[in-house]
This record gives sequence, C-alpha cells and structure tokens, in this order.
Amino acid sequence: MNPAAQYIVNQPEPYRSILMHLQAVIEHTLPEVELKYKWRIPCYYINNKPICYLNASHKKAFVDVGFWHSAYLSKKYESYLVSENRKLVKSLRYKTLVDIEDAVFIAILQEVYAHKDKSFYT
Repeated sequence: MNPAAQYIVNQPEPYRSILMHLQAVIEHTLPEVELKYKWRIPCYYINNKPICYLNASHKKAFVDVGFWHSAYLSKKYESYLVSENRKLVKSLRYKTLVDIEDAVFIAILQEVYAHKDKSFYT
C-alpha cells in the first residue's frame, strides 16, 4: 500500500471516514489523478501538477482539503473556502461526513482541474 493510502487508512475516526469519502469523490470525479505522499500528507496530482491535498488536523478536529489553484475559483465558492492567512492555498474543512456537500466539492474539483496547467498565481 502506498504511504498516502496508508495515511488515510491509519487515521482514527471520524477522520478516516471523511478522508475515504473525499478520496472516492476525487478519484471518481478526476479518474486520471495520481495519489502521492508529499509533505507527510496525501496529495493528488495530474501530470505531475498538484490538484489538492488532504490533511487530518487532529489538534483542530477537521479534515482540510487544500487547493493550490484557488485563485482561479469562482467567487460563488468563497463562502465555503478558508484561507486562514495563506496567500496561495484555500481549503474546504470538514468535521463530519455530514458536512461534506458533494455537489460543491465536485464543482470545485472541476474548476481546479480546468486551471491545472496555470501558475498558482493569477
């Protein structure tokens, strides 16, 4: 098992269930993604270009899905995304499986995919 998949499987609940659901949605929405293990967390890439990362924050009690290309996302998703003083990355945060709005998550993944070949900066 690759280290990224191992990271997900080894998480305690509720993080494991959240991560596994997010993994399934990402891999279904973007079948060509490659799951890698970078910076000690699972990261998704397409053609060696980063799409998003998954991070279980036990201290803050949420799962973070970070997007490097967030500068290109529609303004309609601003209310869902957290920047928390980060310049490039914005993320979705989930404390429970019920918090995940699949339609919003899929729409954001599709927008990020559309801009995958662009620089992180606008």
